[in-house]
Amino acid sequence: RSTLFPYTTLFRSLELLRRQCSLLGLSRSGYYQSLLPSLESDANEELMKRIDQQYTRTPFYGSRRMTLCLQGQGYRVNRKRIVRLMRKMGLEGQSPGPSTSKPQPGHKVYPYLLRGFEVTSVNQVWSTDITYIPLRQGFMYLSAVMDWYSRYVLSWELSNTLCIGFCMRALERALRRGKPEIFNTDQGSQFTSKEFTSRLESQSIRISMDGRGRALDNIFVERLWRSLKYECIYLNAYENVPELLEGLRCWFRFYNEERPHTSLPEKATPLMMYEKRLISSSKDRKSVV
Repeated sequence: RSTLFPYTTLFRSLELLRRQCSLLGLSRSGYYQSLLPSLESDANEELMKRIDQQYTRTPFYGSRRMTLCLQGQGYRVNRKRIVRLMRKMGLEGQSPGPSTSKPQPGHKVYPYLLRGFEVTSVNQVWSTDITYIPLRQGFMYLSAVMDWYSRYVLSWELSNTLCIGFCMRALERALRRGKPEIFNTDQGSQFTSKEFTSRLESQSIRISMDGRGRALDNIFVERLWRSLKYECIYLNAYENVPELLEGLRCWFRFYNEERPHTSLPEKATPLMMYEKRLISSSKDRKSVV
């Protein structure tokens, strides 16, 4: 079912896109190109969907266990093929060992700062990650930035490649809302790149990186991906990128603004907790002055 938008709304959307592309040094044609889904053979796309579903249930499965699991389901696959597809999807087992989220040679890797760290306020710790999103034909990658204390999703972006551009767009959008004391990532080449780390350091933000093969160091974003896939992606099986974009907009709005979070005080929504603590922090600063 198509939806008709007023010309003024369409004009504002196009003007906003033009400004965003200009700020990030992107051409609009390049941005549109990044929203075409990536494609594999039908057989490999079917396998990738099965890998994604299994990984969401058992994130500790590496390529060996994943291969055995798929073989047990009747798929005629070898480990070499599963390694390639998991690498393309950006997946690794959540246990110490060889990692598929590898920093580029020459990129600096920062220590993990959050072990035993107590997070007591919003904008104290933010984190980001990337996940694979299947479509009926093809697939996309999703990056999001989350505030740890409130679980509020500050920004998200889609891309058809694992290049750094969409991670930078998500970061820039999040920084318009404020900045954290610590920003946590995995050791993927997008996040160890000079472009990404220098942007954080220019804001005097301390950088923390998960240990090799320890995706549970970024547990809150991992839980976000699990909720997103079970509550949105797997239920809808989106046909194309425009449908996916609209579905993600609706789900993230629901997650931030309507969905009670059982781990938050009084089962508040992430937005309620984020804004409440922002107001409280502002009052505390004024009282000190």
